[in-house]
Amino acid sequence: MSLKRTPLFAAHQRLGGKLIEFGGWEMPVQYSSIVDEHLCVRRASGIFDISHMGEVFVTGPAAEGFLNETLTNDVRKLVVGQGQYSQMCREDGGTVDDLYVYRIASMEFLLIINASRIEIDVPWLQERICGSSHRLGVIFEDASSRLGAVAIQGPRVVQFIADAFQGPSQAGTAVGSVLDLKKNEIGLWKSLSGTSGTMGPIWVARTGYTGEDGFEVVAPGDMIETIWNRCLDLGHVGCLQPCGLGARDTLRTEVCYPLYGHELDETTSPIEAGLGLFVSFDKGEFVGRSVLLEQKTNGPKKRLAAFRMTDKSPPPRPGYAVISGDQPVGTVVSGTQSPSLNQGIGLAYVPPTLAQPGTLIGVEIRGRRFAAEVVKKPIYRKP
Repeated sequence: MSLKRTPLFAAHQRLGGKLIEFGGWEMPVQYSSIVDEHLCVRRASGIFDISHMGEVFVTGPAAEGFLNETLTNDVRKLVVGQGQYSQMCREDGGTVDDLYVYRIASMEFLLIINASRIEIDVPWLQERICGSSHRLGVIFEDASSRLGAVAIQGPRVVQFIADAFQGPSQAGTAVGSVLDLKKNEIGLWKSLSGTSGTMGPIWVARTGYTGEDGFEVVAPGDMIETIWNRCLDLGHVGCLQPCGLGARDTLRTEVCYPLYGHELDETTSPIEAGLGLFVSFDKGEFVGRSVLLEQKTNGPKKRLAAFRMTDKSPPPRPGYAVISGDQPVGTVVSGTQSPSLNQGIGLAYVPPTLAQPGTLIGVEIRGRRFAAEVVKKPIYRKP
């Protein structure tokens, strides 16, 4: 089976990106090195290709009602231009996907979904619409194949982002400058500096998946390389450099952000993953509510714990066993050598009694047991 490619594939080749398979896509894992790119985002700025992710529009007079009975979070809380993190769950509480939903107009929502789940999410949502009492008032569009996206992350992004997207927003959050966007807000721009004429809808959100300040840009696929190149040209002042999936993974692991297929899957609930903050039980019925409420009330059978290796060791990796006493009690779902902390870190599912910070555990690495300690999330905190 041939791998899918984003509109930036040729750009990655020109920049010397090391390309790998990721969720059916051929994507750059790194350009220089994972550590270099990771530290660049922590200290300056980095740009990521996220065009492989999916974009779905749910619009119409019943869009809000449909989404509220489908997602765990409460979209009624969103004013125009705001976004929120949410999950889609099965009736048994397992997670179909985790996503961001933005209210881009009073009756229009943009959902950003995981690349590996597009082929699952789209028919799942369409089936939910067909069975919903809101079906006559909902318009659904999978725009994943016509849109692309980049993420520009790091403390120095603010030094140049307004030079790329100039002037006030045209829709979404009403701001005079892209720098006026607050966390989880989104606005619309229709031009890019250094180009002539109107380029089309360019949605810019200030959300982030690295633990740093940053912006995500969603635009038609044929515009993405122009946006990528313009940001790289302007980003010299912020020491901007292209970054791959490797740094994206180490960055999000340090701040304990979940990745579908690791912390979340169809057998794992948001409550087990420690994401209860994004489950609104008081909004009424939604898919999976009864199981999630039972888990919240009585406690789940497993919990996601963050840990740091306390002795010198090889880095922990997904699939490694967590040991307590002499028995395996859990499994690492994300693990790496933290470039920021210079020690092994990870996330693992363990029994609730072992998930408290300060608990001593072991991780089996290459047939040997190494000591670790459960720590409070996030593992990395800005100095």
